[in-house]
Amino acid sequence: MTRRAIPVGLVIAAAAADGAGAHGFAFYALLLAVPAAAVAALEAFGHVLDGANEHLHALLWTVVLALVVVGAAVRAPAVTEGAVPGLARSALLACLAIFCVQAAVAAAAELRGR
Repeated sequence: MTRRAIPVGLVIAAAAADGAGAHGFAFYALLLAVPAAAVAALEAFGHVLDGANEHLHALLWTVVLALVVVGAAVRAPAVTEGAVPGLARSALLACLAIFCVQAAVAAAAELRGR
C-alpha cells in the first residue's frame, strides 16, 4: 500500500509545484514518479497474476505510468524556459483523475466487503 502512495504523492507535489510556478520542481517530481509508478504497476500486475481481482487497478497504474512518462518527457525541453507545455499539464491532470477513480473503486470495494 505504501508503494502506491509514493507516486500519488509525487504527482500531487508536481501539481502543487506547477500551481506555485515552480515548474522545475514539478519536472523533477514527475521524473521521480516514473520508477515509483512502474513499481506500483508491477505490484498490481503481480497481484493479478496471484489471482486477486485487481485487473482495473493494474490497468489504471499502467495508464498512470504512461502518463507520467509522457508528462516528464514533454516537460524536459521546457524546464529551462519555465513554461509548461499543454500536453504535460493534461497528462498531470489525467493522472490526478485516475487517482480519484482508483480511490472511488477502492472505497466501493471496502463498502461491499463490510
